[in-house]
Amino acid sequence: MSQRVTVKDVAVAAGVSPATVSRVMAGDYPVSAATRARVQRAVRELDYVANAQARALKGAGSGMVAFVMEDVTGPSFAYVAKGVEQQATAMGRLCLICTTHGDPARELAVVEAMREQRADAVILVGSGFLDDDYRQRMIHFAHGLDKAGSRLVLCGRPALGDDVPTTVVEYDNEGGAYAMTSHLLSQGHRKIVYLGNVQENHTTSRDRIKGFTRAHEAFGVPLDPALIVPGVYSQAFGYAGAKRLLAAGVEHTAIFAATDMVAAGVLLALREAGVRVPQDVSVVGYDDIPLAVNVVPALTTVRIPTEELGRTAVRLALSPDEPQHVVLGTHIVVRESVAPVVGR
Repeated sequence: MSQRVTVKDVAVAAGVSPATVSRVMAGDYPVSAATRARVQRAVRELDYVANAQARALKGAGSGMVAFVMEDVTGPSFAYVAKGVEQQATAMGRLCLICTTHGDPARELAVVEAMREQRADAVILVGSGFLDDDYRQRMIHFAHGLDKAGSRLVLCGRPALGDDVPTTVVEYDNEGGAYAMTSHLLSQGHRKIVYLGNVQENHTTSRDRIKGFTRAHEAFGVPLDPALIVPGVYSQAFGYAGAKRLLAAGVEHTAIFAATDMVAAGVLLALREAGVRVPQDVSVVGYDDIPLAVNVVPALTTVRIPTEELGRTAVRLALSPDEPQHVVLGTHIVVRESVAPVVGR
């Protein structure tokens, strides 16, 4: 294996001192144009790569933004990632994508690794976990990143506390669920099934079920616990959950799928069973991913500003003088999958 090129090799090739090479690489010290050109030519010819740990010791950032998400195949995650990558590029940063597979221990390990690599920002997207051990460790990492000149960004999840140095970019998750449930109730629906994750230690799930419950309370409609069907955010779960509802003969006039992917599975199961949407059963989703306009019928859903979440997360993390906690709005997108109960 060939020997690694060092800063001393570049210095010899350029006819300058190693300190001058470091100054040119860091870009934080005045160097003549001719000297800079010689060093840059030597760097190219020798294919020199600066050592990340050495740069960290000198106080230079990595020029990298880390984006941490549960699953690269999740459509809503993909659009947040698109916004992150676009804004990072616009602000002269590279974007590194990491996945956690829903494992809180892995998420914590990734944050620690990115702190060691001196990422300019570490952006966590999607639901967080509410158990105390996880929360305390995340607070510890937030302070550690801050001391290292980096920033922990919570994207689509709530803040860790007013005294914790983080950038928080939320969306009105509970409000979106409340608005969608209110829309169904206003159409005369009183037996609405909720299909999706309902874990109390999962921030996204907690807020959506809170919005669903609060809308029932506001309309004075009792909520039947039997109509809340827990499961994961996947098309397969939506399909299986709808199949079970039909087989059990559970009386309902509408299904609120916790994500658009869950809704896609529901629509497939209903279509196979000969149940018409929206004539027999109304179906709604959450996220407004591109799939929502391609299913039949086109899905009424809650729109999350996914790309804006990603862009805002990067912009605020790299602009410390701007407000570091914002909440973006959600709204209903009415399409063809809901009909009034009256007249059925």
